[in-house]
Amino acid sequence: MKNKIKKYSSIVLGILLSAVAFNLFLAPYNFASSRVSGLSIIINKVTGIEEGIFILAMNIILTGISYRFLGWEKTKNSIIGAIIFPIFISLTSKISEFIVIKNLDYLFVALLGGVLSGIGYGLVYQNNYTTGGTDIINQLVEKYLKIPMGKAILFTDGFVVLLGFITFGFTTMIYSLIVLYLVSEFSNRTMLKLNHNQLLFIESSKIDEIKKYVIEEFNYGTTLLNTKGGFTKKSKQTLFCVISKKDYYLIKESILLIDPQAFLTVVTTYEQKNGHFAPKINTRKSQVLKKS
Repeated sequence: MKNKIKKYSSIVLGILLSAVAFNLFLAPYNFASSRVSGLSIIINKVTGIEEGIFILAMNIILTGISYRFLGWEKTKNSIIGAIIFPIFISLTSKISEFIVIKNLDYLFVALLGGVLSGIGYGLVYQNNYTTGGTDIINQLVEKYLKIPMGKAILFTDGFVVLLGFITFGFTTMIYSLIVLYLVSEFSNRTMLKLNHNQLLFIESSKIDEIKKYVIEEFNYGTTLLNTKGGFTKKSKQTLFCVISKKDYYLIKESILLIDPQAFLTVVTTYEQKNGHFAPKINTRKSQVLKKS
């Protein structure tokens, strides 16, 4: 129950942040960067239809299309966002009257809008939900036109940016592209939780001693891989483990104290599931470091 509350709270917070960014930074400056929300800015300029109403109408239509052509499993995680997002757009439409932003450089506005939107969308995506809209279109394009998702997103977002260029001009389009980049970057970073861990591959003649140290001193799980040297053709064991970034320097230096000739490969990893990963905090000082 606690996990469900945390999950849906995160989704609602993400949608709220995206809606605030839309009404505070994007819509007032005509930054039509992507998605149905970007298209709503253009529609509002041309026809006067409120952005929230347009987004809700499009999301209802697209959700129905998704259910018909993609099925329930693909559609169910879009329903909450598809309904709540336009409602939040309408509820926060007057936020600029309470939070007054004037005389800011367009670039600064684009940076703030892109970062805040990206974090908001990332919180939604992190829980395997979407806000509907062009996310559904992208899935349809991928399925029926056999176009990879990345290119489908480029096509739909590019179409919105092109319409924005026709409606608002070249300069506004440039800032919209900046917003588009930032939304993509920060939604990915937020979705992957930002707390990157380190993946270590360790080759050493003292692999058992290193394994014992990592397990006993830091309580990290480890895996031994049977490997073979490409040049020497000798069979050996490689230690594989995922560690927290904050522990990386201490563990690296300690390993090199155990075996100065140890070969370490370090890779940044974004997510880990179902592993034995430091369930308790180690409070003992490294016995190995005491040797120094």
